Amino acid sequence: MTASALTESKPRLLDLLRKKSVFRGDFLLASGARSSFYFDCRLTTLDPDGAVLVGQAMFEMILDHASRNHLQIDAVGGLTMGADPVALAIGIHSKLSGASMKLQVFSVRKSPKAHGQQKLVEGNFKAGDHVVIVEDVMTRGESALAAAQAVEQAGGRVEFVAVLVDREEGGREQLESRGYKVVSLFRGKDILGEGEQAVTDGAQTRASKAPASLAKSD
Repeated sequence: MTASALTESKPRLLDLLRKKSVFRGDFLLASGARSSFYFDCRLTTLDPDGAVLVGQAMFEMILDHASRNHLQIDAVGGLTMGADPVALAIGIHSKLSGASMKLQVFSVRKSPKAHGQQKLVEGNFKAGDHVVIVEDVMTRGESALAAAQAVEQAGGRVEFVAVLVDREEGGREQLESRGYKVVSLFRGKDILGEGEQAVTDGAQTRASKAPASLAKSD
């Protein structure tokens, strides 16, 4: 992918995220915090146009970081289900782009299934693989951390974590304190605008027409 292609895909993806994936109201996040906004990135990552843009932009970010740090990457994946469409889009783009780095794709279960091989890490992953953990939205980093630990327990090596949207609410610090470098394509304020911040701990939201909701975001 050329620099000009990334210059084109990233603004288009940002525009699509703003149109499809931002909700304002009073939300309880899976982390336990309250927020005046919620990013449902699945409405973008599961949109065909969005998937193409996610694959392009996220792959280029991963390729750039891996190249600058001389890292081998074999596969991408993360905790189901938010990471699944992101990982698949990246893997498909790695194949279609003509780049030398071709990436396999895996998914990490939240708990092992009770039959079959009873694995936590499903898909195209094997012990010894160098992987990137991907996430659609990161708040406090619990989902990415769970995925990274599952991969390591299965014999993989986590090189870094790649995030579509970082809400900047402690996730990066949590992961990097444990040795996992984090790179992100967008920050929450890139999507919301510099003047709008999260309202947490049950504070009044600024402009809410939505009812209180349970938002399953990291």
